[in-house]
Amino acid sequence: QVQLVDSGGGLVQAGGSLSLSCAASGLTFSNYDMGWFRQAPGKEREFVGAISWSGGHTNYSDSVKGRFTISRDNAKNTVYLQMNSLKPEDTAVYYCAASLFNKATLQRAYDYWGQGIQVTVSS
Repeated sequence: QVQLVDSGGGLVQAGGSLSLSCAASGLTFSNYDMGWFRQAPGKEREFVGAISWSGGHTNYSDSVKGRFTISRDNAKNTVYLQMNSLKPEDTAVYYCAASLFNKATLQRAYDYWGQGIQVTVSS
């Protein structure tokens, strides 16, 4: 079966950096665009960014543009989220997800989801 396993979360001070990974199995990884979403306490899950199946295109929400970078390694079936200049408002559970749609920003476009991982940014 398809599995997406998120890893790398934790606690970091404001201004710091953190890198998340998402390892995929049970699907042809290179066929899928991969997205990252997050859900803060008391808020709805929101789009963070996505990367195309080839890695040639990325798109980001305005709130993280210029601070976060998504990359992927199709040989390792893994997608990454590098987060720099972190702010307390970045505190959330982060999820990776897989979609057959290109440049998808809506949750309903994603077929498979990771279990989520906590990122906490202290002020």
